[in-house]
Amino acid sequence: PLQCAGYKTGLYTSPHLKSFTERIRINGREISEPEVVAFVDQHIDAIKTISPSFFEMTVAMAFDHFANHRVDIAIIEVGLGGRLDSTNIILPEVSVITNIGYDHQAMLGDTLAQIAGEKAGIIKNRVPVVVSEYQEETAPVFAAKAKAEDTAIIYPKYNFKNIRFSLDKLQLDVYKGDKVFLSDLHTDLQGNYQLKNLQGILQTIEVLKKTGFNVGEESIRSGLGKVKTLTGLKGRWQVLGTEPLIVCDTGHNEAGIAEVVAKIATTTYTNLYIVFGMVNDKPPQKILRLLPKNAIYYFCQADIPRAIDANILALEAHEIGLQGEVEPDVNIALAKALEKAGKDDFVFVGGSNFVVAALNDL
Repeated sequence: PLQCAGYKTGLYTSPHLKSFTERIRINGREISEPEVVAFVDQHIDAIKTISPSFFEMTVAMAFDHFANHRVDIAIIEVGLGGRLDSTNIILPEVSVITNIGYDHQAMLGDTLAQIAGEKAGIIKNRVPVVVSEYQEETAPVFAAKAKAEDTAIIYPKYNFKNIRFSLDKLQLDVYKGDKVFLSDLHTDLQGNYQLKNLQGILQTIEVLKKTGFNVGEESIRSGLGKVKTLTGLKGRWQVLGTEPLIVCDTGHNEAGIAEVVAKIATTTYTNLYIVFGMVNDKPPQKILRLLPKNAIYYFCQADIPRAIDANILALEAHEIGLQGEVEPDVNIALAKALEKAGKDDFVFVGGSNFVVAALNDL
């Protein structure tokens, strides 16, 4: 919506799927490889002296790129947690916290309240805070931090009605109270979890409008209608083919996998094939128990040190009743699934960002 309203909009996200340059964009256009090289050359002495992490250097590169190109506004995705994240040096127009799930417990904490405490680190003095979903375990944590920073938590109060999912879009009517706010809104964002994200997006736009940004209904409709085109977003319930239907999604923690499974349940198919791999910082049993048992599995692993060995993952899966075979190579696993699948079947690929990133046809 900001981009469609005419604002020069920076976007910093992580991780990338195919190319490092995906992480840093302005109006959807990726930073060029020569600009990446130039930044490193210019700052090589400081990099050697400070020894920043890969993520820290990337954040510095993004901020430098946005400053050099004089963006009107930048959307900055936090990397891990929030409180100690290198993105947290900025003073934003508004802070946005999405729903809290179990992820990276080794660094963020074992309870939702502890994880929320790290996420709450992005709450700044007198800066509005949008929290897209109210959760009983996390609400007191956010309220306490907001009080300490002399600001208030804003929970969206939109109601969605007449929700319709199709293969390539989501349509719905947005209400505020009993009044229509946006009728027949279309977005190319897919997956049930996008309903939660949409709450946060619409509320954040309302906050930004109060701070001077002019984002009208036409810009909201246009921006949400072609998010993937405008931003280059990949791997979020991305349709790779039809007959059979092939979908990939980067959901990888319990909350993300639960949403993916819920979306699979709303999809029409005859037989279900799942190409699945994980990384080793997640408890496999908790994730695997969420997966549908009425599927034929191909257990794979991305070609990275963090990947869980496909054979070990298959053994864990078989213990809880998931049936399938091992094929470590993601693309060969997908090819095997497609050999078996008929035109009315569904092939899903996921479990890890790195599994999705390994797909040749992404």
